[in-house]
Amino acid sequence: MITNASAQSAAAAADDIRDIRPPIEITSGYAWVWPLLILLALAFAAFLMWRWLKHRKTNIVLPPPVPAHIRAKQKLTDALTLIAQPKPFVIAVSDTARIYLEERFDFRAPERTTEEFLHELQGTDLLLSDQKESVGNFLESCDLVKFAKYEPGENELRELHSSALRLVEETEPLEAQSPESTVHSQTAA
Repeated sequence: MITNASAQSAAAAADDIRDIRPPIEITSGYAWVWPLLILLALAFAAFLMWRWLKHRKTNIVLPPPVPAHIRAKQKLTDALTLIAQPKPFVIAVSDTARIYLEERFDFRAPERTTEEFLHELQGTDLLLSDQKESVGNFLESCDLVKFAKYEPGENELRELHSSALRLVEETEPLEAQSPESTVHSQTAA
């Protein structure tokens, strides 16, 4: 005999029945191997690329630097295009001479006033006394144009240019001088 209580529990049990769960996939212990191999392959490729780039950088051959006297001569030639404008011309010529002296003799010429530079120059034996005097006259003439608003004529500007060019030619390294210039200087002596 079925009682009301047992009928209710049977109905509740019928509602309580659920469907079967799908099977649980059991992974093997080696599922992590493929991602690890891909990661290692990428790291190895990055390492090879880094070595190739590093090796490539060390094999780049840089051209030798242009010597200071050649750069100075080129800048002095370029400055001649400004000869119609006295102040820019004189600035270009004096800056070229100062930069040349700094590069050639390791003076700090561009950062100093003319007086400071000439004082340091007198304390060295890198230039002959007549060269030191020539540099002093040259820089003082340039200062007149740059700071005292003196307007020189073209002949004076060409003389300043010649003076700067002569300074570069007289002080360029001996191995850089051409054979005919050394023959010329030997015959003049």
